[in-house]
Amino acid sequence: MTMVDVGIPAVRGARPSLDGRPDVAYLVDKFGRIARDLRVSITEKCSLRCTYCMPEEGLPAIPADQLLSSDEIARLVGLAVDDLGIREVRFTGGEPLMRRDLEDIIAACAERAPGIPLSMTTNAIGLEHRAAGLVRAGLSRVNVSLDTVDRAEFAQLTRRDRLPSVFAGIRAAARTGLTPIKVNAVLMPDTLAGAADLLAWCIDEGCELRFIEQMPLDADHEWARANMITAAQLLDALERRFELAPIGREDPSAPAEQWSVDGGPATVGIIASVTRSFCGDCDRTRLTAEGTVRSCLFSDDELDLRAALRSGVDDHDLAMLWRGAMWNKWAGHGIDSADFVPPHRSMGAIGG
Repeated sequence: MTMVDVGIPAVRGARPSLDGRPDVAYLVDKFGRIARDLRVSITEKCSLRCTYCMPEEGLPAIPADQLLSSDEIARLVGLAVDDLGIREVRFTGGEPLMRRDLEDIIAACAERAPGIPLSMTTNAIGLEHRAAGLVRAGLSRVNVSLDTVDRAEFAQLTRRDRLPSVFAGIRAAARTGLTPIKVNAVLMPDTLAGAADLLAWCIDEGCELRFIEQMPLDADHEWARANMITAAQLLDALERRFELAPIGREDPSAPAEQWSVDGGPATVGIIASVTRSFCGDCDRTRLTAEGTVRSCLFSDDELDLRAALRSGVDDHDLAMLWRGAMWNKWAGHGIDSADFVPPHRSMGAIGG
């Protein structure tokens, strides 16, 4: 038993139990959910210090030799696609643009898993300089984290005055075809008044906006259920300016519920992770930057694939380890239960 440098979750090196698991290739769990969506964190570093994600000083640095290399990431992505039924891959951080070899990672994965959509969650800072190269490497589209279009609020929330760079990155993504661009905004008390302005900006820029209820994944562990802004509060605020009509979800596993805006075609999504949990339809599996499988955002029980990979384990055994990790996924985060305990890792260390 060892401890990971960022967030100190328990990491399992032993083979997880497969008792009762059906003999199928895909990543099924004990509740019948099947993981088709892979999130791959590639760094703990970030160019911002969002209060709900990162401590002001940033996260402890992961030694370079403990990060998965571009070849190792490509091998695991290829394995996930070929042997485990993964149909979509998204790269996260920290901030993926902090990896100098990001283009190499994308290109290696595109070659190893041709035809599979490769997307990225980013804050878009610096994206204007790399968007064209990322498209050439094989990146399909981007999700951009942006909580406000007010420069002063942005600087206060992120501890960095970089909003113009975010705008430039989003527009570069649009020019180079990294579309549809989805903007993710975490609901905060300080930014609720500007939510309608953010929606109007996204409509003007051709971006798809999705608001997310703040989850207890902040590095400072200051989240409190009583202080969070709910989906219902957001809808009340938006409806003072826009006419909204419920559409529902694109599919049962999609986290965002959709509303049409002023009769369409524009829409806005709300990911009510806390008040309208969708754990029962979750279809995600995650790799941390250190190469551990994390079956749920809120579970600190991780399985070390990096050690197995570097010890010479073949793809068959790697796949069985991954299947075991997901077979033992728990039912849900249980945020509303009295005994809920937030995970050790913050969102910046896990990857979105």
